[in-house]
Amino acid sequence: MAVRCLLNESRAALQRWLPELGGRSGTNFSRLHGVASCSRPARRASGETRTSSPTFGFLFDIDGVLLRGQYVIPAAKKAFRKLIDSTGQFCVPVAFVTNAGNCSRDGKAKELSSALGFKISPERVILCHSPLRLFRKFHDKCMLVCGQGPVAQNARDLGFQHVITIEDVRKAFPLLDMVDQSLRPKVLPPPTTDFPTIEGVILFGEPIRWETCLQLIIDVILSNGNPGVELSSVPYPHLPILACNMDLLWMAEAKMPRFGHGTFLVCLESIYKKMTGKELKYEALIGKPSTVTYRYAEHVIKRQMESCGWKSPLRHLYAVGDNPMADVYGANLYNRYLQAQAEVNVTAMAADPKVEECPKVKKDPAVSLSCVPSCQSILVCTGVYNHRGDVPADCKMSTMETVFHGHRDFHFDPSLVEASHVVRDVDDAIELVFQKENWKRE
Repeated sequence: MAVRCLLNESRAALQRWLPELGGRSGTNFSRLHGVASCSRPARRASGETRTSSPTFGFLFDIDGVLLRGQYVIPAAKKAFRKLIDSTGQFCVPVAFVTNAGNCSRDGKAKELSSALGFKISPERVILCHSPLRLFRKFHDKCMLVCGQGPVAQNARDLGFQHVITIEDVRKAFPLLDMVDQSLRPKVLPPPTTDFPTIEGVILFGEPIRWETCLQLIIDVILSNGNPGVELSSVPYPHLPILACNMDLLWMAEAKMPRFGHGTFLVCLESIYKKMTGKELKYEALIGKPSTVTYRYAEHVIKRQMESCGWKSPLRHLYAVGDNPMADVYGANLYNRYLQAQAEVNVTAMAADPKVEECPKVKKDPAVSLSCVPSCQSILVCTGVYNHRGDVPADCKMSTMETVFHGHRDFHFDPSLVEASHVVRDVDDAIELVFQKENWKRE
């Protein structure tokens, strides 16, 4: 029963937002999702042709695994030399799956390239908001965006055509932002009459001035997209909210973890409930540990394999991260979904002998959404995770619930924060996978 419930929940999310992925051709997918072709030549410089192709792929977190703020974790450069061949290309499929959202994909790729010492293409980088390019029903709506960095440009790059920023709202309605007394207008401004009605909210990542953002987002929600009007009644359901990055904490240069966007979401949810007595609802929560994000990452890996001419089927994904509540929880949740889906596939094949493999299952479109058999989690000890014991194995559910750092909308299962493997650093993670896969770089 638990497996069926999990599959139903994951299927609903994936069917809702990823209808294209089951049957879209490689060319169309590349154009839609920005998956570049592999530049690897068919024949290697030495004249030898690769006789085997990888059946596995890596999903690397960035902060706490490869970087600590602007500093490179020492094991990272050593580790990635093992993934590069003599032509400077990856010898196995690799994607960088990060909950960073206050940056552009190009910017994050340049940051990684500079840190690791070789070129990382933007197509390998999956930010927490990358799957928003699939949310087409909102692309033509007027959306308020919140975060820092190039949030308006990020939204437009993802397909959103009508973007309003927090600063746009603050300037149009200067009486709404009253915490900082130095910003309060000295003279009563004329009313704003030509401001567009906001139809939804996108939360990219933690903003800079939390008090301003919390106030104005609440204003937009309570006014049904018309900030500055006199509040008569509280609309419910409220405007759709798309939230990226649920990390309560993340690891930078400091010795202790820092507040992440998940902390900002806790504040927003608490304020809304305190004011209205109702729960804040999300149209979607993406970024790790969302199943949608891992599904998206799987397709990025598969398209790399296709463009590089690697013919072997993808058998295993290895998700390397430092945060048990995001990286490990998400990978394990996706693995559980994959196992549940495999069970449905077996049932479908038993009912119809003509059904030979996952892509040919036609009766239920969700069944064909994924075919990779497993996604294993690898936890490193260079970031958020404390090797002295972040999640004691003997903790009971009642105890664990009090320290669960995941988002309130994700049901907590202690087994999902237990990594498949715990290693010292990313270099050990790569060595572990190579041994498990009996893989040798040619």
